[in-house]
Amino acid sequence: MDIAQPLAALADPSRRSIFELLHKTPASVRELTDQLPISQPAVSQHLKILTTAGLVSSTPDGARRIYAANPAGLAQLRSWIDSMWTDVLDHFEQAARKDANL
Repeated sequence: MDIAQPLAALADPSRRSIFELLHKTPASVRELTDQLPISQPAVSQHLKILTTAGLVSSTPDGARRIYAANPAGLAQLRSWIDSMWTDVLDHFEQAARKDANL
């Protein structure tokens, strides 16, 4: 699983803000621009990066596109984080058992 692209995409504060907004409700570029302190071209560029990373999807709606958080992209990140967390808990359990045997 390659999570480098989603992690890099979410490293930018503006992209995280866009992703958080889209996680709550789908929106057009204009609707996002109205809620953020960045220009429409900047929002569009950030959406392109989020889409390429698999975190956002879009659907046509007349002359505009509606963007939404992509659950599959988020699931990929969650799976990776969960695997790391499982390893941490396993190491903690091993350390606790070792300390209990002292």
